[in-house]
Amino acid sequence: MMLRPILNTVAAAALTALIVSPALADGNAGAYLSARQASLANDYERAAQSYTRALLRDPANVELIENAMTAYVSLGDLDRALPLARRMAELGPRSQLASLVLFADMAERGSWNEVLTSLDEGETVGPLYDGLLRAWALVGLGRMGDALDQFQTVEDARGTQAFGLYHRALALASVGDFEGAHAIFSGENGPRIRLTARGIAAHAQVLGQLERGKEGAAAITAAFGPDPDPFMVELRDRLLAGEDVPFTIVNSPQDGVAEMHFSISNALNGEASDSYTLIYSRLATHLRPDHMQSLLLTAGLLERLERFELATEVYDKVPVDHPYFHAAELGRAEALKALGREEAAIEVLTQLGKTHANLPIVHVTLGDTYRRLERYAEATAPYDRAIELIGEPQPRHWMLFFSRGITHEREDRWPQAEADFRRALELQPDQPQVLNYLGYSFVEMQTNLDEALNMIERAVEGQPNSGYITDSLGWVLYRLGRYQEAVVHMERAVELLPIDPIINDHLGDVYWAVGRQREAEFQWHRALSFDPEPEDAERIRRKLEVGLDTVLAEEGAPPLQVANEDG
Repeated sequence: MMLRPILNTVAAAALTALIVSPALADGNAGAYLSARQASLANDYERAAQSYTRALLRDPANVELIENAMTAYVSLGDLDRALPLARRMAELGPRSQLASLVLFADMAERGSWNEVLTSLDEGETVGPLYDGLLRAWALVGLGRMGDALDQFQTVEDARGTQAFGLYHRALALASVGDFEGAHAIFSGENGPRIRLTARGIAAHAQVLGQLERGKEGAAAITAAFGPDPDPFMVELRDRLLAGEDVPFTIVNSPQDGVAEMHFSISNALNGEASDSYTLIYSRLATHLRPDHMQSLLLTAGLLERLERFELATEVYDKVPVDHPYFHAAELGRAEALKALGREEAAIEVLTQLGKTHANLPIVHVTLGDTYRRLERYAEATAPYDRAIELIGEPQPRHWMLFFSRGITHEREDRWPQAEADFRRALELQPDQPQVLNYLGYSFVEMQTNLDEALNMIERAVEGQPNSGYITDSLGWVLYRLGRYQEAVVHMERAVELLPIDPIINDHLGDVYWAVGRQREAEFQWHRALSFDPEPEDAERIRRKLEVGLDTVLAEEGAPPLQVANEDG
């Protein structure tokens, strides 16, 4: 219920970006259609250019103005969005996006009376936004009592209590009332709110100002464990050292309005469309360029929208000496990989491994990058370093051993691979991926088949709708000579992954083993149609020429009937 009013507001604000203009001049259709296509692809640069070009021919078209404004805000270019918002206000129709831009401009200029006048005259974004903005404007005018009453109004509204409490605490801290802020954060005099990571940092800083730094450090440890991210580590260590830690979350009413936009975008993240959420995060970073969490959120949204170049530009804004620099560089590496610039991504991660050598996540990410590029030998060293850094492995570290096991297996270092897979299973005994990978490896090596069957059956129990794991179960039964049992599972695997060449090939082999030769040939033809690896394709063609029995004989493998008898 809490997010519903926000979602309705943002959806309404962005909806006009999808409206087809009914009044395009004949010569304007090309520019509009180009802009429309760019908007649908989240190509904000091209959309902004095309809508602006269309506006030159039709300057009073409110749909074009709205769409151009959306593109510029999504680019973070408020300087170009602002004239469009003013033009929209002159033309008369209500536009929530225009209101957002105009209010952001007023806050940036510190025109708090103008904010209140506009709100009183009916300029609106939505109840939560309007209520918090009015409160921060009153803080800006020095009317703290009225501001606190307004925050209380937000708290009393349905579904927005946490927003009102959090921002009231920030407002109190911003004017030096740290006792009052602590009372809200701790829930001493009312409901206890569930704090985000940024809220925990704010409370810790407040405790530092109250000379209760150890309590602030303890709150960080309680929330994030003994190994939080570098920002929290730095804050915790300074508090433990008794340093004078300033309150930096909100330093001014303008910062408060920036925080308001971030609070809303953070709440919308994952609940509303990424393109809608981006509007609020862009406004937050415009009002406060050093808001690192908002920068990271913005870049992450752009990645999900597949605007990777824009994402890298945002990541580049995080300073090298900031505790969140490593997070920005990890994000930038992912964006570069998505752009097909793998070597650039590897260089970013390699340099990060030197500057942030004690962060396991950096080495894990580099190892994962090499592994996904099938550069297995190069992946091992980063995984080794990460495992060295984590100390005593915890259950959550199973993936690290599993990943290193894969690199060992692909490099034909089976003893080391098996050791890593078994270590992963010690940490997570019923992990389906590990059970399947190790079990299937045994099947391919035709060893430990009974153990392999047990592992794969457990994997299927954990992920019954995984086509790959179901295929493994059918294949181990085939290897054991239990052909009729294998058929059911292989057919199920093909249902789950109908265009996988290996699974179709396996089903063909199983059909052949039970005497359904025509169906086997059909499956092998299907497997070939799905572009298998060249070596696999050659083997499938040979089976179609001479049959599976002959191929097995040529390979020196036991004939099917012998395997069946052994089974």
